[in-house]
Amino acid sequence: MSQKVTEITEELVTPILDSMDLELVDVEFVKEGKNWFLRVYIDSDEGVDIEECGKVSEQLSEELDRIDPISQAYFLEVSSPGVERPLKKEADFHKAIEKNVFVKTYEQIEGQKEFEGTLKSFNGSELTIETKVKTRAKLIEIPYEKVASARIAVSF
Repeated sequence: MSQKVTEITEELVTPILDSMDLELVDVEFVKEGKNWFLRVYIDSDEGVDIEECGKVSEQLSEELDRIDPISQAYFLEVSSPGVERPLKKEADFHKAIEKNVFVKTYEQIEGQKEFEGTLKSFNGSELTIETKVKTRAKLIEIPYEKVASARIAVSF
């Protein structure tokens, strides 16, 4: 059910975001405790502010009320993905080149399933991450289909 809700929400929110020159990062419909949350993450090259989130929320709420695809009570949240933005689409990986990333894989590659380092390249089928092993830089190639999750990683 939650996949259908996220697909419908994506269809409804995309024209709203296009009209505001914003980008859809992710949609999730999850149960936390007793409550259901429909979360819509939006962004732009300049970032998004609370006013833009509010406008999107108002317009999306009207569309959701009109179509009524969700039978139970839920909370709608529209926000920025934050600094540790998830990388979901191929375009996200291309934008993240030369940025610090954190990647989890479905299976081990070179004995591990978690990698953090600089994304050096992405060709659509493989990402190359430069990690540090003590003081040495090491390149790790990860097949795109083996990526379970990825996000921008803040480094201090």
